[in-house]
Amino acid sequence: MIDFPYLKDIVQTTESKILMVVADGLGGLPGGDTRQSELETASLPNINRLAQESACGLSTPVALGITPGSGPGHLALFGYDPLVHMIGRGALEAIGIGLELKPGDLAARGNFATTDAAGNLVDRRAGRISTEKAAPIAERLNKIEIPNLEVTVEHVLDYRFVVRLRGEKLSEDISETDPQITGVPPLRVEGFNKGALNTAKAINMFVSSAFKEIENEPIANSLLLRGWANAPSLPNFGTSLGLNPAAIASYPMYRGLASIVGMQVIKTGTDFSAQVETLKNNWSAHDYFFLHYKHTDSAGEDGDFGKKVTAIEALDSFLPELLSLEPDVLILAGDHSTPSIMSSHSWHPVPFLIHSKWTRGEGISRFNERELRYGSLGIFEAKHIMSLAMAHSGKLAKFGP
Repeated sequence: MIDFPYLKDIVQTTESKILMVVADGLGGLPGGDTRQSELETASLPNINRLAQESACGLSTPVALGITPGSGPGHLALFGYDPLVHMIGRGALEAIGIGLELKPGDLAARGNFATTDAAGNLVDRRAGRISTEKAAPIAERLNKIEIPNLEVTVEHVLDYRFVVRLRGEKLSEDISETDPQITGVPPLRVEGFNKGALNTAKAINMFVSSAFKEIENEPIANSLLLRGWANAPSLPNFGTSLGLNPAAIASYPMYRGLASIVGMQVIKTGTDFSAQVETLKNNWSAHDYFFLHYKHTDSAGEDGDFGKKVTAIEALDSFLPELLSLEPDVLILAGDHSTPSIMSSHSWHPVPFLIHSKWTRGEGISRFNERELRYGSLGIFEAKHIMSLAMAHSGKLAKFGP
């Protein structure tokens, strides 16, 4: 949508409001003896009822067979082609916590991790160590000095932190230290080209110093760095679509992404009930809201089928409160699938529905992966979701004579 060449000629302003609810990692796969997915297993009276009155389908975040990160997945939801507009996770995380990124700066997302006596990873997230325990460790890492480089380490939440490097000719064309599996040691950073070799060397110096600093920690005795990114620049979401957009999210990375594309990020609480209250308190001030729900993804990544079912059911319980705001367009989507049987993101299409006065239902009785493939939208590219949202809200004029 953002890249549509005649966009400015057809965008028009209306008073209608769009609410996009993004359940992170929404899609799943059948598991256990029942051979049903998390969505099929969950009791979803409100979401199923809404699906019966909506246009439905399955969205592909990037391309068939491609497993997306949260960044590309969300960019597609916002109408950006994720293969054209790419943002590294480090930049998202840094901006999400308010850490300044100047042109030339380089940032990475960090995980505290646990290694055994042989230096092999046994837990890539350090047991999801609490903020109270992790923040002081990040403060110690912030004191590390590397020649000709300004290093900043900021704690984010729980086991996560951000590293920002400031110096000359820093390149994002480098590898990550996270091997994505346990039983092996963290990787060394490698430069993908000659211009990135000095950056890789400096980061390896930092990592070596960091390992020595925390090697005696009982749980967070190692770290992993990924998502290297320089400061990004994207077309403005609100300006491009003629919207006054706002974002409500508790996790820094999603606030960072919303900020990068030009949404107003509204301060909110850490639990979803607080986010919904924030939405209600600001409903009159904006015509587009991105409301993020994280718990579906966390449970999927933990490989906890039952926990993900519970998280989906909890989201269902909030739907009447969201509908009471009477949005002109309500979207329920996911940025990617996170099947609990895989304990990771996956390439599988993501459940989707859009509801407005122009949807009347199409024979879909339940909101799940098996049924939605028979919806009117079929399996489609997620980058077209904002086109649908704009059309259903009356914000797109006719294209051509």
